[in-house]
Amino acid sequence: MVIDIHVHISANQQVHGSMSPRLLGNIPFRFMKWKFGFTGTDADFDPRLEQTLANTIAGASDLNAAVVLAFDAVYTRDGQLDAGNTHLYVANDYVMELCRRHGNMRFGCSVHPYRKDAVEEIERCVRVGAVLIKWLPIVQNFNPADERCFPVYEALAHYKLPLLSHTGGERSLPCLDYSFADPVLLKPALQRGVTVIAAHCGTKSTAAETDYLPTFARMALEYEHFHGDTAALNLPSRWYAWKTLLSNPALKSKLLHGSDWPILSIPPLGMLGIKSLTLFTDGNWMRRDMEIKKRLGLDDEYWQRAAKVLQIG
Repeated sequence: MVIDIHVHISANQQVHGSMSPRLLGNIPFRFMKWKFGFTGTDADFDPRLEQTLANTIAGASDLNAAVVLAFDAVYTRDGQLDAGNTHLYVANDYVMELCRRHGNMRFGCSVHPYRKDAVEEIERCVRVGAVLIKWLPIVQNFNPADERCFPVYEALAHYKLPLLSHTGGERSLPCLDYSFADPVLLKPALQRGVTVIAAHCGTKSTAAETDYLPTFARMALEYEHFHGDTAALNLPSRWYAWKTLLSNPALKSKLLHGSDWPILSIPPLGMLGIKSLTLFTDGNWMRRDMEIKKRLGLDDEYWQRAAKVLQIG
């Protein structure tokens, strides 16, 4: 199977999730709404975005399924909900519903490790078919090396549930602590037997950010169960990573396919040439992202690897 392991959904119906005024007003989110033809607050935003996502996956003909990611709220160090710092929340139950309704969607749960019921919530998600757990520490405001995460790592290792954790820069969502972007903070998970996928391979999203690509590369070669996904690598600020990742066969063998939809995919002109501009005529960003990666030379092993790592048949 060909799986896209990094696909986002958002929601504004309270039972499904929430988005803060700051998020609704930022440029990436406003651009997404414009692209998909959504206006105002859209009382029907949730079902319209669901259908847009379903149509996008179906339109990417070489793609068998996509892992749709929930997104947990921010919690304080003592396990209390921090609503004031929560800018995006997508409930696990909502993504469960989407996956029940659409056969080409797989459930990516999200559980903040500081929650008092974190292990119990992970167990509940595993029972209904979660294929991975998604974290964004610099936005959800926690340190993956904090000992509060260790019981969660034990649970993930026990249930063989891979951890997809953001590494590197971020500009689509408000960030609370950029120091949590370092892949080295994921070593406690690896040491406890968790399969870890470093989203974005530690790359920068702006020139001013710290580049953790060298750290990712070193760890990918050191740890057998440490991988990186290619989500958002077709943004101009992250194009630079392709040379490093594709020139080293050992690193290339650790890459898993992810698009970061609905993030825009732009072909790296320096590698693919002016003819790649024709890809802009494809309005299906998920399909466009796949075509760019095919032209970059990513082979069959790459396209099949995510299903193997996630143990999806």
